[in-house]
Amino acid sequence: MKLGINGLGRIGKLSLWHHVSRKYFSGIVVNIGREVGCGLDDLASMLDRDSTYGRLGSYLYGHKCPRVIEELNEEDGSMVVDGVPVTVLRTARNPKDIAWQENDVNLVVDTTGSFTDPTADSYGGSGALRGHMQAGADKVILSAPFKIKSKGLDMPEDAITTVMGINDEMYDPSQHSLISAASCTTTCLSYMIKPLMEKIGADRILSASMVTVHAATGSQQVLDRLPKAGAVDLRKNRSILNNIILTTTGAAKALALVIPEMATIGFMAESVRIPTSTGSLIILVLNLQDEIDNPVKRGVINSIYEEYAGNNSYLKYTEKHNVSSDIIGAPAAAAVIEGSETHTRTASIQVNLEQIKAECLVPGTDPVFNVPVTQAVVYGWYDNELASYTNMLGDLTAKVAGEML
Repeated sequence: MKLGINGLGRIGKLSLWHHVSRKYFSGIVVNIGREVGCGLDDLASMLDRDSTYGRLGSYLYGHKCPRVIEELNEEDGSMVVDGVPVTVLRTARNPKDIAWQENDVNLVVDTTGSFTDPTADSYGGSGALRGHMQAGADKVILSAPFKIKSKGLDMPEDAITTVMGINDEMYDPSQHSLISAASCTTTCLSYMIKPLMEKIGADRILSASMVTVHAATGSQQVLDRLPKAGAVDLRKNRSILNNIILTTTGAAKALALVIPEMATIGFMAESVRIPTSTGSLIILVLNLQDEIDNPVKRGVINSIYEEYAGNNSYLKYTEKHNVSSDIIGAPAAAAVIEGSETHTRTASIQVNLEQIKAECLVPGTDPVFNVPVTQAVVYGWYDNELASYTNMLGDLTAKVAGEML
């Protein structure tokens, strides 16, 4: 079975690295829809080297490995990467025009970030995600959250958002043709939330919030530039090289798609971009309704994560003192919990039932109740490119492919 990859940006390139290493697919067809440099050799050079992760050969076999890309054929756009036949398509950018059928590709991973609306018509504008199926694919995996642009439209029945190990069992091969792998932040966040919900209970989580301290992405500017007409956020056009930039994240909305219980919890998600190439951090804050005599303490929370990590390879627990570069490239996990920085504090808060007009208030009784609440802060690292997100995306791709055979 061959795999199709649309786009060769950060996730597209590293997905190629992942699957070349994995050797699950008999061949890989990459669509970039345009010429690169002076020919295929320039494209191969870009594939072979990476400013963040080093050389492809080193990723595969260590620092002594020679170049693993060979047998370049400019005419038909083919090469062999560590024994895996790779074909590069350089003509079509609209998904419906890509030669998937001609190249025997039934499964496509779209990594462009340009086609995220599962309701969009493949005949309109510059293309749509469904265009891949019109071009011959049976299944399409999106390396981003779905974004429905038209208000009032529901998620189509053949579309689903999944995170491996969280809700991938909800994927139905007979029903779902469009599969979103959510985002790197949602993937990490789901593994920070899920263990606590299972052990402590969703009903005890009064509210939650998170901030992702996130590495730069390809959509940001190297140097300041003028914003496009109608732009409302001028910070997106400022240089990421020398700024901390406030931005937004859709992690809260996407999280409710993979963990439905989150829809009942007040949750906020914010994002801060920083000038690093990869390696990101989620700071999760939870307010838990607690017990006066037996509050949830730091050791309890860490033991929950440690136990969960022992039974699930997608979560790692550590008490080492890490910095962001320590999680670049490894370990292959959705989240790495920094146990040494977990903090809790329990306090009694006063709730005035008169102010909320509670019907249960008995006349003549004290309307003020003291409720013990524990605030917990948890830190989770994730390599937003290769080790965390691309690894999880690769596992999802192999799962979907396996059920197509």
